[in-house]
Amino acid sequence: MNRPVDRGDWIGFLAMVVGMFMAILDIQIVSSSLGEIQAGLSAGRDEISWVQTSYLIAEVVMIPLSGWLARVFSTRWLFLGSVLTFTLSSAACALAWDIDSMIVFRALQGFLGGAMIPTVFASAFMIFPKERMPMISVLIGLVATMAPTLGPVVGGWITDALSWHWLFLINLPVGLLVAGSVFLFVRIDKPNLDMLKRIDVAGIVLMALFLGALEYTLEEGPADNWFETDAIVLWTACTATAGILFIWRELVCKNPVVDLFAFRNANFSIGCLFSFVIGSGLYGSVYLLPLFLSRVRGMSSYDIGVTMIVTGAFQFLSAPLAGALSKKMDPRLMLGAGLTLFGVGLWLTTAMTADWGYWELFLPQAVRGVSLMLCFLPINMLALGTLPRDEVQNASGLYNLMRNLGGAIGLAAINTVLISRFDLHRAQLAETLSAGSSQASEMLAALSERLGDLLTADPELAALKLLGRLLEREAWVMTFSDAFMLLALGFFAALLFMPWIRSVAGNKAPGEAH
Repeated sequence: MNRPVDRGDWIGFLAMVVGMFMAILDIQIVSSSLGEIQAGLSAGRDEISWVQTSYLIAEVVMIPLSGWLARVFSTRWLFLGSVLTFTLSSAACALAWDIDSMIVFRALQGFLGGAMIPTVFASAFMIFPKERMPMISVLIGLVATMAPTLGPVVGGWITDALSWHWLFLINLPVGLLVAGSVFLFVRIDKPNLDMLKRIDVAGIVLMALFLGALEYTLEEGPADNWFETDAIVLWTACTATAGILFIWRELVCKNPVVDLFAFRNANFSIGCLFSFVIGSGLYGSVYLLPLFLSRVRGMSSYDIGVTMIVTGAFQFLSAPLAGALSKKMDPRLMLGAGLTLFGVGLWLTTAMTADWGYWELFLPQAVRGVSLMLCFLPINMLALGTLPRDEVQNASGLYNLMRNLGGAIGLAAINTVLISRFDLHRAQLAETLSAGSSQASEMLAALSERLGDLLTADPELAALKLLGRLLEREAWVMTFSDAFMLLALGFFAALLFMPWIRSVAGNKAPGEAH
């Protein structure tokens, strides 16, 4: 952008950031209210998970497509269309009459809103000069990382205070305000409708099939024991075939819908890897912690929200520090410190016990909150700051796609660990406390004696059932610890790639250094 940045540019960009916040928030906002939505729509337990899955599948297809759409219709018209249709589909979700209609409307919401996320990342590099990018990166990083953290908290509060319908209705006034601001103030680029004459239809179809099948496989695989079911085998074959054909098509096509040659830039490729790892840790920890607090501690949605707000609070508090450090510190060192701290925050959680609550989880969450800003700010600059300006829109879609894929693959790995390790730990604990062990006999005798004063029924049978529940609880604690350790190891392993990433040239603006 050659002209100076004026007040209108700021208003338009901040409106786009608010739209991005809505799109990211809506991924997780339903997670703490699925039980209420299930009851309201009379859905089955195997159906309700699709309220989230349908959104994710649709969004992950749109994200890489957004770069091409921005070049065709311009950033202004793409974002305006995206936020208006996202708002309309949000209203439709609130009016859903059964689970099937909800799944369709959530898929539309995810697909239509998916363009907002990468468009904001690309627009930042196209609007603002290099000297303002640290501040802009802090803003984007704060929104992109806080939204998943706040999603379950905000969702639980809205559902408790009003009803689950307001999870979607809250988007209406905000979406209309964002749309009006974007229409009036966003002036970044111009449409290039001639590109519609050279649509890569085959590439779009193959990409949708590849990413949709991949997301479905990752969502359903853990519960279906992966390749023990024919459906997962079929979808995996579909993913592999469509993926290979998609990559081949985009490499040989004259006008590809997604330009994969951006991966020739080493910084961008390694930056996408780091984005993948950060996505797995961000979405993985947001998924695991509420599950632990609910399943092991039996906390309500409100109490879980209060406990989890620590991460978001420290993200917010550390934003000025991260902005100041970005001006004085090599971004590679800053990124390395952020990855290390996030890994340490995850590793600290592996010491959890069944008694852990707010204060025991305070330090691990605080460390992760600080580290997220140290990760997000430099990685945006290192990954996108060395690309030519005309490649940023396309590359932003790929970059954001990798974060979402990191979250999807990370959640699939976590769910697999939760299923397999729980069975293992339960079997090991049961073997330790077998009927012949003196420890088990002593525990049963003590429990029977305590329960005998309270029960008229068989206290020995009640003690046996209580011991079984305690055994399962401890097995879950050990399983959650294993899952946090898996995520921590991923962050420590990512540090091995740090030597291959180079710093953004100090005398060139983003989009020029390459």
